[in-house]
Amino acid sequence: MTSRTVTLLDVARAAGVSKSTVSDALQGSGRVAEATRERVRAVAEELGYRPNSAARRLRRSSTGAIGLHLPQTATRLDYYMNLAFGAVARAQEEGLDVVLLAPAGGASGRVASRVDGLLVIDPEVGDSAVPGLLDAGVPVVTGERYLGPAAAPSGAVICDNAASLTALLDHVTERGARHPAVLAPAGTSAWATALRATAASWGQEHGVAVALRTVPFAATPQEAEETTLALLRTDPAVDAVICAPDGAAPGVLRAATTAGRTVGTVSDRTTGSTTSDRTTGSTTSDRTTGSTTSDRTTGSTTSDRTAGGTTSGRTGEAGAHPRTPLLVASCVDGTATRSAEPPVTAVDLRPAAYGRACAELLCDILAGRTAPDTVRRHAWALETRASTAPPR
Repeated sequence: MTSRTVTLLDVARAAGVSKSTVSDALQGSGRVAEATRERVRAVAEELGYRPNSAARRLRRSSTGAIGLHLPQTATRLDYYMNLAFGAVARAQEEGLDVVLLAPAGGASGRVASRVDGLLVIDPEVGDSAVPGLLDAGVPVVTGERYLGPAAAPSGAVICDNAASLTALLDHVTERGARHPAVLAPAGTSAWATALRATAASWGQEHGVAVALRTVPFAATPQEAEETTLALLRTDPAVDAVICAPDGAAPGVLRAATTAGRTVGTVSDRTTGSTTSDRTTGSTTSDRTTGSTTSDRTTGSTTSDRTAGGTTSGRTGEAGAHPRTPLLVASCVDGTATRSAEPPVTAVDLRPAAYGRACAELLCDILAGRTAPDTVRRHAWALETRASTAPPR
């Protein structure tokens, strides 16, 4: 029996209940015992039953659409476009269209009349539209938590953003960084708030002074470049920069070039060890006899391990540490980090899968497959690349 031929009556017969009980159980309505509801759902899944979406909309006076609200900066960022595509793909599997909502407040009543439910992604306390959307009278799923005062959403899909930044800080430390910096996003989203707090708490826990700089939520590469250059001039001991905003990391790479800093660690190709003088900012590599002359910018740095002396012919505009290698990483992976030269280590937040997960939770709540107040977690992955790796 295929999913196109399975009917409510088929499910009712297999479950040993009436057709109306099956309907109530699958829609989450009526007075159906929880054990019966679970049995009906299990039988329906086993038989491959799929409700007729057109008929269901007529019965429930539904619109057959869900709304998607993104941050105002979304059109500039690949992350949100990929997230939206994932949400649309999952909604279509349920027979639902997706309506992209304009970033304006005060229209919650009109919104509720046009959609069956809402997806509100990365809601910011400063976004005047969010409270009205959360109180629009339809089920709402948020992508990340909303930190402001408003009606609680029907569900949420969240990432462990503190863990992802911790992983990046741990990674650059393992690669030799001793004075990392974080270009954290401004704003009041859960993501931005978690990154700023984690940068501070990680530094306290590890006894490391993390240089924290705040940049716009959707900082451009130029803004990241300017912030990084100012950082390296005032704090030349910085040996790793973790850039949060999507697509901004290439600006950090340009700043490193301007400041005369090599991106990545410097490795002893014979032993695989990495040696870096954090006090003077010089980097030494012994490949054969213990003495090496190395200058990746002007050829003017000489290190003699036998004599223990180091001389530098240039201090550079970044200060006393122009030769210290600079590790570069990003909190958001994407085309900009993958295609950069060198490619940038980044956290892959899997935005298309994230959008899909948000839409799936909303569909499950609308169909009565999942209880309201459900919170699901979304996994991320750390992609290590040449910007934090020894040269080959």
